[in-house]
Amino acid sequence: MTRKFWIGVTAANHVARGRIGGFMQVNHGKHAPLKRVSPGDIVAYYSPVQEFGGKQALQAFTAIGIVRDGEPYQGEMGGGFMPFRRDVQWFDGQQAAIAPLLQEFSFTRCRKSWGYQFRFGFFEVKEEDMRLIAEAMGCALPSAA
Repeated sequence: MTRKFWIGVTAANHVARGRIGGFMQVNHGKHAPLKRVSPGDIVAYYSPVQEFGGKQALQAFTAIGIVRDGEPYQGEMGGGFMPFRRDVQWFDGQQAAIAPLLQEFSFTRCRKSWGYQFRFGFFEVKEEDMRLIAEAMGCALPSAA
């Protein structure tokens, strides 16, 4: 199976929870997007803001990792909220601002409204785009098995 590359969009404080717990969730815990993801796929998170519901802009990539074996499962978040998740092995890397990369990405190059794609919350990108993110975050993508 061919490896795919994904970008999830969420606040940095939510990304931090997933990094600590070794999981990803997208689109407010929906199951359908996670069914498109397979073990070995690479996922990066873009965080437009620091905190969910907050106004402090961040506009940076905040995590990158490889999806582990297994299927989507539900996790307990409290208050009866049971979002779907997938396990991820997060890479070591630092936060990377998106602005210097906008003219390099195939999905934002020469687009005045570059943020439109991010409104979907989860989308597939080309390998070259993911390599740019990984490089900016100071880590290398593993080769496909």
